[in-house]
Amino acid sequence: MNEDAEPETPAVADRQQLALSGADPLRLKTRVAGLFLFLPLLARLRFDELVEQAGYAGSRMVPADAALLSLLTLKLLDKERRSHIDDFNFEGALGLFAGLNILPKKSFATDYSYRAGPEQQRRLLAGWVKRLAPVLMPGASAFALDFHPIPYRGDEAVLENHYIPGRGTAHASVQSFFAQEHDSRVLCYANANLTRDEQPGEVLRFVEFWHELTGHDPEWLYFDSKLTTYAELSRLNRRDVHFVTIRRRGARLVQAILRRPASDWTGAVIDIPKRRQKRVRYLEQPVRLCDYEGAVRQIAVTGLGREGPTLFLTNHFEAPPRELIMNYARRNRIEDGLGTSVDFFHLDCLSSEVRLNVDLDVALTVIAHGCYRWLAGRLKGLEKAKPKQLFRKFVETGGAIGVAEGRTLRVRFDRRSHNPILREAALDADCPPVPWLSGYRVEFHYR
Repeated sequence: MNEDAEPETPAVADRQQLALSGADPLRLKTRVAGLFLFLPLLARLRFDELVEQAGYAGSRMVPADAALLSLLTLKLLDKERRSHIDDFNFEGALGLFAGLNILPKKSFATDYSYRAGPEQQRRLLAGWVKRLAPVLMPGASAFALDFHPIPYRGDEAVLENHYIPGRGTAHASVQSFFAQEHDSRVLCYANANLTRDEQPGEVLRFVEFWHELTGHDPEWLYFDSKLTTYAELSRLNRRDVHFVTIRRRGARLVQAILRRPASDWTGAVIDIPKRRQKRVRYLEQPVRLCDYEGAVRQIAVTGLGREGPTLFLTNHFEAPPRELIMNYARRNRIEDGLGTSVDFFHLDCLSSEVRLNVDLDVALTVIAHGCYRWLAGRLKGLEKAKPKQLFRKFVETGGAIGVAEGRTLRVRFDRRSHNPILREAALDADCPPVPWLSGYRVEFHYR
């Protein structure tokens, strides 16, 4: 998009007026008034500052923060494609959410991704995670890591082939990398600008990313066997980062373990979700690996539902095996989180075969995921609710937006059975002024 070709209309000044008058407090009606539930969080974290610090492009008609908020709106409202922004052409309330009179057209939403670079995505995620961490994941020290291939469905792609679990075969795709905080289940890192040669080193890049944010390395990392190489594990060990991963099982290796006498094995009871228990046996021993400096601890476990033993590798020699096994089992939460990103945030709806374009979409997925995790954590009894449930019960609620006295933006929700939960949560309590809405505060009211 050529910024010089755009009209010089001072839209920033226009949006300062909110396009509203105090005469009619119910002037803007919308089908998804629940979108404004995320405004208190975005205002507290100063999303506009994060966009400015990241260096995203903007114009007089559509400033950078409004552009990113417009794209984020589609993620929060369960829209597959940027072209679906046309569904909201006459939704003035949604334009107001982004600080505009209406949301931009699909041509702008599509072209904007090509104006963003990888460093801007990294700076945006770094700022977002640094400010979100004290709210949702204070004291974070353990993380689950995983790759996710985003399949390309066009013809003659120039992308590399990656194994697609859902298809059982390799296919042209964009490989993306995600990190999720272990306890809060918040996605806190993503990168879709990866080639095959760069993939093994992505674990260490995440460690450096976290070190820059907090001043220290992560304490624990959990990932599967295909995520990186033994040489990279050795580099993690030199940084005193504890890891738990799975060793690939060869036939000779499995046979040697199974020949060990029964007296060498130890029994244990593993707790799994829904108050079930599983009895396992484990055998631990130090082993040496190719390209890994020194010895690593191997724990062979039977009874986990596989025919052969599962081989855990860790560089922590003192943690109880039962604790290591249970913590690694919680790594499945990142697969659940990625499944949610595919199902609700439409992560697999590839926006382009250009990685940089996809990288912005992935970064927005991380931010939208954090918004929904914050909303779930504030609603009593719904802490584990998935975005689709929250969207259906709270976000997809009709309402009206108007201006009240004291520079207040009043969001009045239509009658709905779940409104008492929102009233109890008081999401708008102590809501700071919203910078991209002329410093107006947000208040929620319920019919």
